[in-house]
Amino acid sequence: MQILLRNPLADPYVLGVSGGAAVASLIALMIGVLTNFLYLWAFAGSLLSMLLVIGLAHNRDGFSSLRLLLTGVVVATGWGAMISFILTISPQTNLRSMLFWLMGDLSYAHFSYWQLLILLLGLLISFVFAKPLNVLARGNLTAQSLGVNPRRLSWMLYIISSLLTACAVSMAGCIGFVGLIVPHMLRLVGNSDHRFILPGSVLLGGSLLTLADTLARSVMAPIQLPVGVVTAIIGVPCFLFLLRGNYKK
Repeated sequence: MQILLRNPLADPYVLGVSGGAAVASLIALMIGVLTNFLYLWAFAGSLLSMLLVIGLAHNRDGFSSLRLLLTGVVVATGWGAMISFILTISPQTNLRSMLFWLMGDLSYAHFSYWQLLILLLGLLISFVFAKPLNVLARGNLTAQSLGVNPRRLSWMLYIISSLLTACAVSMAGCIGFVGLIVPHMLRLVGNSDHRFILPGSVLLGGSLLTLADTLARSVMAPIQLPVGVVTAIIGVPCFLFLLRGNYKK
């Protein structure tokens, strides 16, 4: 998403994609949708949110990184208001578990072969587009001159990003900043090749999430903190550093 949207601050949480998946999941839970179909609702919500951000930020001249970022923040705020409304009208018996899930909670996460299959397929399909992404990082004109179709590549990766975001939110809730800081941590190593970034993000992102979950369970034991609180404590300073030091537009 950072390459597609030409924005070093792009990630599903900041742009409101995770919020769209969360709202759709909460609505599905309220109307009694079976857990097995929760992924479909989350996928629809995340895809709708991504299309909404791109559609609102786009004009005749395309879209700028600044307008896209601001649109994503506004859409994320709107989804946050929707989440607050849903929580307000929800039964008190479910309120605590819903709040924990929204802030990130791995207590109810369980292993599923479907989740593993979606992760592997998403990584495999993304890895196929690693070289075109390397070319696209140099700009649309360069990509077109080298035989890459930016529009087709963008739509494919928008759909994959929405699907993977929906699966993550359905399983663990909205855990922010992992998708933002992990790719930059890998780029600091000195390798911007997406054949390295994509699998590295899976391994480092999973490791960071495991570390955050361990801290959330142990720092104030026996009280368990939401995982999203720990990742936010780590991610907010990194976000401000990127905003101040790297984001020039």
